[in-house]
Amino acid sequence: MKINIYQIDAFSDQVFKGNPACVVPLKELLPDSTLLNIAKEYAVAETAFFVIENDIIHLRWFTPDIEMDLCGHATLATAHCLKSILNFKAKEIKFKTLSGGISVFCKKNKYDLHLPIREAKPAQLPNIIQKSLSIQPIEILKARDYLLIYKSQNEIEKLKIDRSIFDEINLKTGGVIVSSRGTDCDFASRFFTPQATILEDPVTGSAHCSLAPYWSKILSKNKMI
Repeated sequence: MKINIYQIDAFSDQVFKGNPACVVPLKELLPDSTLLNIAKEYAVAETAFFVIENDIIHLRWFTPDIEMDLCGHATLATAHCLKSILNFKAKEIKFKTLSGGISVFCKKNKYDLHLPIREAKPAQLPNIIQKSLSIQPIEILKARDYLLIYKSQNEIEKLKIDRSIFDEINLKTGGVIVSSRGTDCDFASRFFTPQATILEDPVTGSAHCSLAPYWSKILSKNKMI
């Protein structure tokens, strides 16, 4: 079998920038073990596999370790592959995923990605996560991921993770978001995944399912940078 694999740098118009994703068009889905091995082989943060069925595109995402229930940057990369390489005509690209229906609207040179809301609720921070952090948060919430709020962007940038402790956490598909008000933007964030080949994802679209509603309330804004 021969398949095409495209590596696309999301969130950037420059090579070696942004967040890389592999995009794999398939005529039919392969066994899960094969999809995971392909993701391991290419070893980027996410590899997206899709099958077109009428007007619906079945989309799945794999890290080198597990299947994810949602990935923002690999979805954008898939939309870009469909439009710029495979000449997909529709202005709205409809994906069927583990997280339900996700749409990407193509507007000239831009992609408008609509993600579900995952509102984070106040939570207790597990002791093992607390021990792994070089700086402690001022607020703790949880949806799929833990959302840890910090005093400043400076703390976000300086934060270090003790991986020997952090990797003892078992969150299945989730991770840990750290976030604060931004210095030259509305808010800043980083994202870490325990037990993953890639500890820190450069840009995590799915984290914004929780970040956007949180900061929208805090900042009283519907549009944020």
